[in-house]
Amino acid sequence: SLLYGPALIFLGAFRKRKPKEPPLDKGFIPWLGHGIHFKKKPVEFLECMQKKHGDIFTVLVGGNYLHFVLDPCTYRDIIKKSKDKLDFDTFGLKIVFNAFRFHASESHHKIVQQNSKKYLRGKSLVALNQVMMEKLKTVMLHSWDSGENKRQWQQDGVLHFSYNTIFQAAFLALFGTDPDKVVESERNAKENKLTQRGDFLGNFQKFDHLFPQMVFGILDPQGKMETERLRKFLWDILSVEKIYQKDNISNWIVEQDQQMAEIGMTEKMRTQFMFLLLWASQANTGPAAFWVLVHLLKYPEAMKAVWEEVDRVLRETGQEVNPGSPIIDVSLETIKTPLLDSTIEETLRLKANPFLFRSVMQDTDLKMSDGREYILRKGDHLLLFPFLGLHMDPEIHPDPHTFKYDRFLNPDGTKREFYKNGKKLKQYTMPFGGGPSICPGRFFAVSELKMFVILMLTSFDMELVNAEEEIPPVDGSRCGFGIVWSPTTSRGIQIPYRCFTT
Repeated sequence: SLLYGPALIFLGAFRKRKPKEPPLDKGFIPWLGHGIHFKKKPVEFLECMQKKHGDIFTVLVGGNYLHFVLDPCTYRDIIKKSKDKLDFDTFGLKIVFNAFRFHASESHHKIVQQNSKKYLRGKSLVALNQVMMEKLKTVMLHSWDSGENKRQWQQDGVLHFSYNTIFQAAFLALFGTDPDKVVESERNAKENKLTQRGDFLGNFQKFDHLFPQMVFGILDPQGKMETERLRKFLWDILSVEKIYQKDNISNWIVEQDQQMAEIGMTEKMRTQFMFLLLWASQANTGPAAFWVLVHLLKYPEAMKAVWEEVDRVLRETGQEVNPGSPIIDVSLETIKTPLLDSTIEETLRLKANPFLFRSVMQDTDLKMSDGREYILRKGDHLLLFPFLGLHMDPEIHPDPHTFKYDRFLNPDGTKREFYKNGKKLKQYTMPFGGGPSICPGRFFAVSELKMFVILMLTSFDMELVNAEEEIPPVDGSRCGFGIVWSPTTSRGIQIPYRCFTT
């Protein structure tokens, strides 16, 4: 079944809408309901339901009744509701087990939350950003020889270049580097640190592509065999024994693992947890870097504006970006880049579309922003979809399908305010979710994207092979789990690039 198994096949087959409940749409197929359409084209399906029923409705999907709320003015109140009414953990634990075979508990969740607050924000984040910046430089520049070869053009797919760069650098920054035993030169040292099994990223991407099917328990037999193979491969690389043979492991990784061991977690479970941390930190950042770079390359006015901003702030730190100049040395905390920030936020608005899941633990009253009142039935599930309810609302974001790099800024460079029904919105994008399920690594993720763009602009000449090429469509099957992307349609966008720093 979608969530809980075959026992639900007959449950609710004759369900009727009760007074004050949201509009109910069960579809025409018993038990499955709208499961096929929802799985294949979730955004299109939800747009259709919204036109038919309005901003709140209940649909049957694979034996489960899902309440969708697309009114962004209600999101804040929903997120604040106590977990004895609307609980994320019930569904969150199911996701973790289905995908990672990891039996998570409330104590595990607390360890993650505490260490993420400690190491992924404030001064600790500044230190981690500095490490990440160095690893990005190593990964991006290690293959370039000195002298004339440095000016040779190379070509790669934008998706592969972006994802591979972010993935390798973050892995080195978080999970450590291989110890240098016999190193003849600085270049050999860099190559040694970058040595990984060649299909590491490829298998990680295959696992991520199957992730939505794992979560909902709808893998076919071949998919089940493949995910088991991928898990074993990735567990081997991320085994606790192998990780602790590395140097410079991040405190975020080490302290969480040590605390997990202290509460009795087995070494096998700790390895499963390592894989969970890798997926959580990397599954969305690489695709996000791809989309940011593609939009900058596709929209010359955006590229020019961001480049001029980066060039200006670097000059203020006494550095110049010219062919042959040294690679830049900058800390994000010392510079302000509102146009780059807006560009990243706009990219996330267009390409990040997470579902916010909640399980309805008891019959719960829900008041919409226009005063309508509904009752959510115990045992159902509530899903918020900010992409449709917030990001794509033309009242909040005019011309919502168009990329506007400066959308979040006023003409004077100050931050813009956003309104719905005349009310100022505190949250006008939600690419990282919200409430107890908000991504704890969101600040590090944005830092990674900023550092990637700054280094690309200040180290490489680059251009699209085909300037007329359209922004590629996305794979709707990954909708609801972060950044949408498609390995098939995105692979074809090619860029020639060459390094011009020393």
